Amino acid sequence: MTSANLSPALTPAKDIPEALRADGFAVVSAETVAEISKIPLVNLECLTQFWEGLPRDPYLKDGGRYRFRRHASYEVKNNVLTLVPHRAHWQSVDYNALHGGIERWFEPIQANVINDPAWQAVLLGLANILSGLKPVTTWFIEAHQFRIDTTDGIGRPTPEGAHRDGVDFVAVFLLERVGIKGGETRIFDAKGSAGLRFTLTQPWSLLLMNDERMIHESTPIQPLASYGYRDTLVLTFRSNGFQDSPNRSQQ
Repeated sequence: MTSANLSPALTPAKDIPEALRADGFAVVSAETVAEISKIPLVNLECLTQFWEGLPRDPYLKDGGRYRFRRHASYEVKNNVLTLVPHRAHWQSVDYNALHGGIERWFEPIQANVINDPAWQAVLLGLANILSGLKPVTTWFIEAHQFRIDTTDGIGRPTPEGAHRDGVDFVAVFLLERVGIKGGETRIFDAKGSAGLRFTLTQPWSLLLMNDERMIHESTPIQPLASYGYRDTLVLTFRSNGFQDSPNRSQQ
């Protein structure tokens, strides 16, 4: 892995497709996220309030109480965003050895988020960029609101370790870092030893990855004083349907 690069080079909007082709990832500023979403940045920042009061993730197999989340699923076809009926989040053990192989029914993302034009603009803006890179009929998108806190003294953004998600592209937005140290992002070439480490700090900055090429993880967080947390939004884009358990797909 290369030496620490806490402030990685940022990719402008026009260069995102080429960065994904050449490097397998792009790190994007909040201002560029707003640009590709075609909305003012302040509209995105107003969404951050909806990370308060997320329900606790009941599926953590390490017994931790540090992760909170909500989940929603979408389809994008002909630049139209459609919320699909609430469904389980499922990954195979090939991609998530810790929590794979089970249907995880998280609480749905709330209507005041789902109906917010800025929220919809982010999903459509990214889908539009990715469609230019990989033309598809339909993007199948899963959205995850996460809060990792230090209730247990330490919080683990990726308890499963370095992993891929089994999709085409993964977008990780850093929304807030409050009273913490750690939470360093690490990405690796899936077919080699090259890697990069850095820390996203700007609210609404983005790491966008080609999931077929890149393995990723985030290091644990610890409080600077008595308590801290890290909020993120994770979007996954898949071109060949949602990941579903074999039992469900046979029904």
